[in-house]
Amino acid sequence: MKLLILLVVVLAIIAIAQLTKVYELTRSLRKTREEDISTADNKLQANLMLVWMFVFFASVIYLYDRYGNYLPEAASMHGAEVDYLMKINIWMITIVFFVVNALLFFFSWKYYYRKDRKARFFAHDNRLEMIWTLIPGVTMAFIIVYGLITWNNITGPASADAIQVEVYSKQFGWIVRYPGENKTFGSSTYNLIDPASNPLGIVTKENIKAKVDSIDVDIEKLKKAIEENQKLPIWPDSYVESQNEKLYRLERLKQRVLDINETQNPVTGMSEWEAGADDKVINTELHIPVGKEVEFIFRSQDVIHSAYMPHFRAQMNTVPGIPTRFKMTPTITTAEMREKLGDDTFDYILLCNKVCGVSHYNMQIKVIVEDEKDYLAWVEKQKSFVAPKEEPKKEETSSTTDSTATAGVQLKKPAAIAQKND
Repeated sequence: MKLLILLVVVLAIIAIAQLTKVYELTRSLRKTREEDISTADNKLQANLMLVWMFVFFASVIYLYDRYGNYLPEAASMHGAEVDYLMKINIWMITIVFFVVNALLFFFSWKYYYRKDRKARFFAHDNRLEMIWTLIPGVTMAFIIVYGLITWNNITGPASADAIQVEVYSKQFGWIVRYPGENKTFGSSTYNLIDPASNPLGIVTKENIKAKVDSIDVDIEKLKKAIEENQKLPIWPDSYVESQNEKLYRLERLKQRVLDINETQNPVTGMSEWEAGADDKVINTELHIPVGKEVEFIFRSQDVIHSAYMPHFRAQMNTVPGIPTRFKMTPTITTAEMREKLGDDTFDYILLCNKVCGVSHYNMQIKVIVEDEKDYLAWVEKQKSFVAPKEEPKKEETSSTTDSTATAGVQLKKPAAIAQKND
């Protein structure tokens, strides 16, 4: 069958080539030039233009009917507003599309070239200028104003009883944080980030002590290595300089950790260090209750990511150092959507919509929408964040004892770095 189709295509190409030769031969016999176009040819092209207009429009209508509903059903309250805004835009664009193209095809058909007719030329017409300036201007103003109203409704302040969920992005995954029983997120800082025990950098006294102890261990190891090299030099000068720079960076990091100040939440009056102790940190799935407003707080550890939840018509960039927010109210549970789609394996999903690196495709996490009762039961089962309480090793005790008492001490650069900068 494939061979037969290939033969038909080849024969069609050959036939077209032969017809072109015949046309060239007849034209040479008529002694006409290639650029000479007869009135009959012009009329034929004009009629074909009109025929093509109907074929073109029929094709567009078919594609609208076949592929017009390309988005999944909106599963959030604001998603219906976004879809309605998109429909208005599409209908306005469609009307303009048909009107403009109909005029183009019609004028091509009606005013094809004839020797006995001559087009009228005029340099300027105020009425035409007014028409094609005011109509697009008013249309664009309507789209922009209506779009801004919809956007402001979506991004406005969340209600007082909204559930807060923090979504933290990093290469290459998502981490979700829920507040504990105190309903308040604890403070966080990149200086306390530890991939294993504290990926969000949540601030607690225990975390500060653990981080300082860990830095002290690294500093002591590096100092011993530098001292041993001074006794028996084996490192090249460039490596010695890099190790001194590393030592200086560790001491600066320690100072930044010690300088973290304890603050009080102005609303709850609770220390933000204490508030973070019962936060719940999850990296497997995201749960939200149906019919309840949820305020998402987005943060990023490394580069700009984009939290995208297509079924909820929700997307927000996550920017390093700048928390971003988005609120929404889910309207369809996961179970209900599975029933609507007839797909028992369906799950809502949160994706990264920025190409953020080589493993960008891994940045996805399942989103589960459920009844508030089930949501609260699930949150209750999650473990609270527990700060590491590892004691320093005996050989390191002397260097780490009372390390937090050095808060506020001004660190100095190692001699090798100071000399280089001088």
